[in-house]
Amino acid sequence: MVDVATTAKEKMQEAGNACAQVANSAVEGAKSAANYVADQARDMASNASSKAEDATTAIGGRLKAAGDAIRQNAPHEGRFGQASEAVAQTLSNTGEYLEREGISGLSGDMTELIKRNPIPSLLLGVGLGFLLARATTTRT
Repeated sequence: MVDVATTAKEKMQEAGNACAQVANSAVEGAKSAANYVADQARDMASNASSKAEDATTAIGGRLKAAGDAIRQNAPHEGRFGQASEAVAQTLSNTGEYLEREGISGLSGDMTELIKRNPIPSLLLGVGLGFLLARATTTRT
């Protein structure tokens, strides 16, 4: 009877060890899968960030070109000439800023602007949210 109890105890320990090995293997597999997914997400985020930076630089170049086109084709005399020069200068400056700073510089500047002016920023966000909600809801 003692031998049967000892054998049963050993079999239980072997089964427990086998279960522990299976559990450890499953945990390692889950960790490996999680690491793979995290790496893929980082790669995708990096690619998206790179594309956003490229798009921002391209937009900056186009704004500068638009400013130059206005400067060349608009009248240079009178009030209309002054207004067109101001628009051209603003477009050129904005284009240079976007080319120089990119989207990361733009987001940093926006963050600082919001930190310096929290109440107007909040009100602007609420107002834009209201207008967006009105524009996207259907009226019956």
